[in-house]
Amino acid sequence: MEYVRVVSLVPSLTEAVAVTLPGVLVGATDWCSHPAGLDVPRVGGSKYPDLARVLALDPDLVLLNVEENRREDADALVAAGVPVRVTYPRTVPEALTELAGLLAALGATREPAWLDAARLAWADPPRLSPSRRAVVPVWRRPWVVLGSGTFAGDVLRRLGVLNAYEGHPERYPRPPLAELRDVDPDLVVLPDEPYRFTAEDGPEAFPGTPCALLSGRHLTWYGPSLAEAPAVLAAQLARPVSAAPLTRPGDHTPPPAPRRCRRRTGPRPPPAGAASGLSALRSGVRALRPRPAGPPSGPGPGCAPAGRRARSSRSTRRGSAPPP
Repeated sequence: MEYVRVVSLVPSLTEAVAVTLPGVLVGATDWCSHPAGLDVPRVGGSKYPDLARVLALDPDLVLLNVEENRREDADALVAAGVPVRVTYPRTVPEALTELAGLLAALGATREPAWLDAARLAWADPPRLSPSRRAVVPVWRRPWVVLGSGTFAGDVLRRLGVLNAYEGHPERYPRPPLAELRDVDPDLVVLPDEPYRFTAEDGPEAFPGTPCALLSGRHLTWYGPSLAEAPAVLAAQLARPVSAAPLTRPGDHTPPPAPRRCRRRTGPRPPPAGAASGLSALRSGVRALRPRPAGPPSGPGPGCAPAGRRARSSRSTRRGSAPPP
């Protein structure tokens, strides 16, 4: 089956498809910030897309990710007769393989130069020496960290950073701050998404411990950014910062009463067990089904500004779960 109209609900896949097969992509989420200047109709967030807008674009295929998207949205699309493709890479090699397979399925006759460059870059990436044992928060209030079996955890391992929670039974555990401090890591890794950690927001919670501020896009996205990720992340890991302790609301339990918060530039913290639903669906929907013939359901929505989110500097999203 030929796919000529693709809607992507995964920012990293949006970038991969847009730069490799121009014209195939007909819709993307509000948080799809790359490539710069992407001019396609927007369909809401990745965690809560407007399915009516998606269907109005009459897609031949919708791209999803186990962590980025919700099972119920995948079910609704399949029920409407729309083929979906669900990705779930947990290691760099898996990401490279899934990207190659996706692009080939969409009609690419050869692998793009950026994918070749990514394979080369990850064949022998720079590593911290000696390795550092780290905790990797991806959210605060409440604190959420990388646990076991995550793509970002594999990226860091290949760069010489060993996740202290890699053996945890959960993929995104929510330990209290006191526990994170008691782990006594060599390093705290603070990406700018899904929560937008900065030099002023994050390091002060870990007094005396070096904190590396990383590009969330290069840590969590699997797409063209993989080609430059080893060099970008290695340089950031080599320049950790430290800060004096400050007291911030929500760093201790019990949490404070609800109050008006600053505008969110990224996704909500991942709900417990968030990955399980689409993961269970994945094998069933990977075998893409042709859609029944019929007229388009209507014109697509207008283009919304892609810069609304801070995905690279942004942090995330989307009211969605962390990364892709």
